[in-house]
Amino acid sequence: MTKEDITSIKQLLSTKKKIVIVPHKNPDGDAIGSTLGLYHFLLKNNQDVQVISPNDYPHFLKWIPGENTILKHDTDTDNCNALINNADIIFTLDFNAFHRTGNMESVLANSSALKIMIDHHQAPDDYATYTFSDVSMSSTCEMVYHFIAMLDQTKNIDQTIATCLYVGIMTDTGSFRFRSTTSTTHRIIAELIDKGADNNAIHNNVYDTNSYNRLQLLGCALSNLKIIPESRTAYITLTQNELNKFDYKKGDTEGVVNYALSLNNIIFAAIFIEDRQEGIIKISLRSKGTFSVNEFSRSHFNGGGHNNAAGGRSELSMRKTIEKFIGILPSYNKALNND
Repeated sequence: MTKEDITSIKQLLSTKKKIVIVPHKNPDGDAIGSTLGLYHFLLKNNQDVQVISPNDYPHFLKWIPGENTILKHDTDTDNCNALINNADIIFTLDFNAFHRTGNMESVLANSSALKIMIDHHQAPDDYATYTFSDVSMSSTCEMVYHFIAMLDQTKNIDQTIATCLYVGIMTDTGSFRFRSTTSTTHRIIAELIDKGADNNAIHNNVYDTNSYNRLQLLGCALSNLKIIPESRTAYITLTQNELNKFDYKKGDTEGVVNYALSLNNIIFAAIFIEDRQEGIIKISLRSKGTFSVNEFSRSHFNGGGHNNAAGGRSELSMRKTIEKFIGILPSYNKALNND
């Protein structure tokens, strides 16, 4: 984002505008944290602002300040579409292609509102008037902090904004352990704590809220864990019947793939989750080192993301999806074993 872009955005925000902020479908901690952080910031700038999520999100994010104001497009479609169609500005956060918003794709694409993208994923589409895209950033929440700094308004970051942004940085960095966590990330976290973010409470609210059924589902997932040693790969499967058995709730499988990645000598991990309602197998991929799961997912499973964390989907059955996955691996054995 250029200095000229920032000057133009400052001018745009100098008067009251109708603003909509949108995260991706099935929003995670970074998506909700960044949208709500920006929401509270824009409210302090006397803007008329509304966050619209494509659908619902996990219960462990429903304590974040302002969460109760978020509208869900899938259950309030007409109202949400009207707000989008009447918006002056639409911020799209934590995604860079409209298809990542599911059924919101067409209404966003057809909206005449000026669009501002803030995102850290690879290969952004060219739909925004102003694009702040940086794949080196740990999270979109870190980028929102930088965006506020570019507007010379970090003095307006209060405890509420700091809390929202802390959530997304914490979750997207795996509690600050991923490679994308830089010294700058830590300096921003320190600033957010100084502004009032309670790091202990935030961590407890996100990670220490397990239900009995969620832990039982984790046990089921781990019992389904398989290893392919020649490819330094591990994968987990969860069928719809298994999800139903343990009363699956949105977010219950968050982070489960990381258990597979934690195995000794494993650098590539995947989890395959059946979604009978959508008729697909949802796929989450993780890696260590230089092996790009973004490239792997884009090439084979209609997805993408980051080098070490990506998602995808398959319209095949679970059995055929796993067969496809295992069949692809030998062509990557050299890269997987040389990493």
